[in-house]
Amino acid sequence: MKIEVHPIGVVETEATDIPRHWSVSTVEGRLVINRQFQEGLKDIQPGQRIIVLFHFDRSPAFTPSRLVQKPPHRSERLGVFSTCSPVRPNPLGLSILEVLKVRDNVILVKGLDMLDGTPILDVKPFIPPPPDSGSPESENSST
Repeated sequence: MKIEVHPIGVVETEATDIPRHWSVSTVEGRLVINRQFQEGLKDIQPGQRIIVLFHFDRSPAFTPSRLVQKPPHRSERLGVFSTCSPVRPNPLGLSILEVLKVRDNVILVKGLDMLDGTPILDVKPFIPPPPDSGSPESENSST
C-alpha cells in the first residue's frame, strides 16, 4: 500500500528559537495556505484553536536505532511512540494553535513549534471533549 500526501501550505515565522512543543510555545507566525484551498478557510475564526498536521521535513532519516530515544527534557529513554520526537517512522507532526486572525489565504497563529518553511499537510478544528466525557483530560481536571 502506498499513501501519498501533498502540502496544502507552508509555515512562515521570523522566530529562530522554536519551542519543542506547541503546549509551551508563545511563538507567533503565519500558516500560508495555497490559494486553491483558500475558500476552505472560510469559517476559521480568531480565538479558535486549530489542529495543524505537518511534515518534519528537516528531521534525519528514521532508523531502527531510533525506536527508543532519550528526549532532551527527560532522563530516561522512551519508545518513539511515547514521545513527540521529530525523528519517527513517518515524520508527521501535530500542533494545536490559537488563531489570531484570518486574512485571505493566511492564518495568523500563536503557539508555533514549527520551523519557517515547514510544509502544512492539513488543518482541522480542535474540538475539546465534553467535561463529563470520562476522558483523561476531564478526570485530571478535578484533581
